[in-house]
Amino acid sequence: MSKLQVLSLNGNQISGSIPSSLYKCKELRYLSLWNNSMEGSIPIEIGNLTMLQSLFLGYNNFKGTIPSVIKNIISLEMIDFSVNNFTGQIPSSLCNLSSLMALDLSNNRLDGTIQECVGNLSSSLFYLDLRMNNFHVEGSLPRSLGNCKDLKLLDVGNNYLNDTFPNWLGILDQLQVLDLRSNRFYGKVDSSDVTFTRLRVIDLSRNNFSGYLPVNFFKNLHAIREENEKKAKPEYMEDVIPGGTINIAPGLFFTTKGLETEFEKLLTIWTAIDFSSNQFSGEIPKTIGELHSLIALNLSHNCLTGPIPSSLGDLSELESLDLSSNKLHGRIPTEFTNLGFLEVLNLSHNNLVGPIPHGKQLDTFSNDSYIGNLGLCGLPLSKSCDNDEGTPAKFDRDDDEDGLNWKFSILMGYGCGLVLGLSMGYIVFTTGRPWWFIKIYVRVQQRFAEKVKNRTL
Repeated sequence: MSKLQVLSLNGNQISGSIPSSLYKCKELRYLSLWNNSMEGSIPIEIGNLTMLQSLFLGYNNFKGTIPSVIKNIISLEMIDFSVNNFTGQIPSSLCNLSSLMALDLSNNRLDGTIQECVGNLSSSLFYLDLRMNNFHVEGSLPRSLGNCKDLKLLDVGNNYLNDTFPNWLGILDQLQVLDLRSNRFYGKVDSSDVTFTRLRVIDLSRNNFSGYLPVNFFKNLHAIREENEKKAKPEYMEDVIPGGTINIAPGLFFTTKGLETEFEKLLTIWTAIDFSSNQFSGEIPKTIGELHSLIALNLSHNCLTGPIPSSLGDLSELESLDLSSNKLHGRIPTEFTNLGFLEVLNLSHNNLVGPIPHGKQLDTFSNDSYIGNLGLCGLPLSKSCDNDEGTPAKFDRDDDEDGLNWKFSILMGYGCGLVLGLSMGYIVFTTGRPWWFIKIYVRVQQRFAEKVKNRTL
């Protein structure tokens, strides 16, 4: 065992604490006890594993504080302590791990603030997941994160961070996933010229952001504006690590298609914007319609006003659209019939009026997509549209004349049919051979029915 370099015991039902004999494996480089039922604290002897590069202890029942002696393992590149019961602050000693590429401390009970020294990891860190902890209200995102030039994922969702929108993260040209959901961020989302060049997933939901939706911000989302070249052969968001690959966004929660979904993996073609449950006001920017690769858009539960821009009908890849619980008015754009991949539509609880457009995907949605808009009419709602709301009250003279001629033809047909019927009835009754007449009658009836059907279409 002293020469052991790789130990992977993932997904078993191992219980108890980590055996002390394991810390004598001085050449161990890869240790994964992920997804078991292990418990206890992490002893200081873990500092003896100075050759360790990857340490995966996630999805167990470990508790206590993260030992500061971990700073002695300077070769560490991957740390996953997620979904445990660790408490206390994030030790500043982690900032000494200059080779650290990925740090996942999510789903614990850590408190305090995020250490400013995390910016010391600028040369290597590409993955930082601190979501679902208990960072204090006074906590904010350390500006030093702007030094982490290779950062691809930053997830601090479901904490108590109290800060303004970190527009300074826009200088990170590798950032693909930014999750700030369910915190206490506030103020306007700066629409400066800072570009989030590769950002594909952004979740600002359940905060206290306010002001207008940032026009320039949407303009600068180049990765979502461009047509997706990888659609034919989609790949997962992954990065190469010692011994294999790591998912860029494992366990990411995102509200899409009406449900809060956990993504074990994210495809490189996945794009999503969630600004829901804030205090945004004003109109929806038309420029959102230029985000041609966007798959999910959620702007619900805000104070948005004005009409729904018809440009949203240009979002040809859109699968989920939620604009519910705002103050939007006007008609539903007929351009929505162009959204051929739309699976979920929620326009409920606004002030929309007029007939609901029909065609393609729009014909698949139920009442729930439109309830709470008293001015809407037409299927699937029970309220029908009157002449002023979409049904033409006037006909062209030619159409009117055609209608009269058609009705006259029907009356003439009935008159002639009556005479013919009486005559044929007499013949049938006297000859006793009805089958030749029945065949003729059926053919005439079918042709007449087809004409009536075509005329009414």
